Amino acid sequence: MAACLVLGLAGLTWRLRVGTSRAMLVAALRTTLQLLLVGWVLRFVFAQARPLWVGGMALTMLLVAGHEVLARQRHRFRGWWGYGLGTVSMFVSSFSVTALALLVLLMPQPWYDPRYAIPLLGMILGNTMNGVALALDRLTTEARQRAGQIEAQLLLGRTAGEAVRELRVLGMRTGLMPMINAMATAGIVSLPGMMTGQILAGNPPMEAVKYQILIMFLITTGTGFGALVSVWWGGRQLFDERERLRLERLT
Repeated sequence: MAACLVLGLAGLTWRLRVGTSRAMLVAALRTTLQLLLVGWVLRFVFAQARPLWVGGMALTMLLVAGHEVLARQRHRFRGWWGYGLGTVSMFVSSFSVTALALLVLLMPQPWYDPRYAIPLLGMILGNTMNGVALALDRLTTEARQRAGQIEAQLLLGRTAGEAVRELRVLGMRTGLMPMINAMATAGIVSLPGMMTGQILAGNPPMEAVKYQILIMFLITTGTGFGALVSVWWGGRQLFDERERLRLERLT
């Protein structure tokens, strides 16, 4: 019945010539297939509970997230940098925050218990992916639009870091804004997904609230560090070793 609602919406957007009908149906099909597949994989990983399987699944999630970050940018870096910037940024931020949560905050036994590690990494990595993609997209778009301004600052004697400082700030702000909005409206405008799921499963509301606060803080931290690493590293790659602007490195 829920799928029929999506089909109805796709039909309406097709009738109005919005241009999103096909993308919506493909996305809905991908959601169904991907979630069914991951459910089957998780059942196997949970049954094995071995660090090798957990690490392999975490690596797969990271590599796919890196591809998605690359696909969402209008002006991406050419070559390995286009994929590596987002992937490494997410690895540094998401994996470190997840490891901290498992080893210090939640402390499951063993610490890599897939019932904790995989869902936690998935929530942090998914939101960090959005933040990194938005931050890099804003950085590269602004670099193309403000190329003349950046060149003028370099001619006046400013360093490459000083010339793109404002662009990095804009990228950071753009990457963090969704999480800031989510935290500011949580509990008033919306009930976050994890908290809602726990309440529907019959857990006490206050217990669900405490876990949701923990998750929101971890996600925001992962997103912030990921956006910071990506815009700092990406801003550096806009210049060569002689601090000359090289926009030909972007598509």
